[in-house]
Amino acid sequence: MTYRLRNIAIAVALAVLAAMMTSFYVKQQKQDIQQGQVLTTVWVAKADIPAGTAGDDISGQLASTQVAKSSVTPGAIVEPADLAGKVSSEPIYAGEQVSLLRFATEGEQGIRAQLTGNLRAFQLPGDANQLLSGTLETGDHVDVVGAGEVKSADSQNVARVILRDILVLQAPEVEDPSGRVTSRQGDESIVLAVTDAQAEKLWWIFTTGDWSLSLRPTTDAADSPEGFEWSGTVLADGMTRAQLRKLLVDPFQTERTPQP
Repeated sequence: MTYRLRNIAIAVALAVLAAMMTSFYVKQQKQDIQQGQVLTTVWVAKADIPAGTAGDDISGQLASTQVAKSSVTPGAIVEPADLAGKVSSEPIYAGEQVSLLRFATEGEQGIRAQLTGNLRAFQLPGDANQLLSGTLETGDHVDVVGAGEVKSADSQNVARVILRDILVLQAPEVEDPSGRVTSRQGDESIVLAVTDAQAEKLWWIFTTGDWSLSLRPTTDAADSPEGFEWSGTVLADGMTRAQLRKLLVDPFQTERTPQP
């Protein structure tokens, strides 16, 4: 065999080897891709589903489809029956896979759904004036104003805003225009969202002093500087220095018309 023929034979052998290796590589890649693209059945929404929709009412709004296993949404339902007894906690949009992560049990809705972390629901009984019955609505924000005796060498009654910007989870129920009573007679109450630390202050003023709620503005609410009021600040408010000096000499001194 001549030198030229030998080189041609080596080149052909290398070309065949390269072709075999390329074919093996392509085949292996195809198998890997196919393994990652195993199809599985999921359920998607046929139309937008608003939050608060019962799971039992959603089955007719779902359609099954197949997607790659790697594209399945976490918590995706296996069948519509998985939603029984649950309520959608977030909106679900058309074409979106339905996931159990978007649902909660019926017991977790309402007040419970609004409590997270150190937030607590505190039910506070009171009379109609204290609770702003007929004025207050669920979702409003209130301040808690309280007054109580501070025991010291010279005990004083002190008033101040105890808590600010407290969310009303459930307003007092009142009599509707038809005259039907929707609250229990003599047992009005309100449910407020407070932290565990705020609950201590609220319980303190409830058990030791007088209190009332004040409704905050729905927009652009602002707070005055923190402070407190007692008999001295109330009596002295707005008075001139001369009047204050007169007050300090005799708090109950009154003007008298000179006798002839």
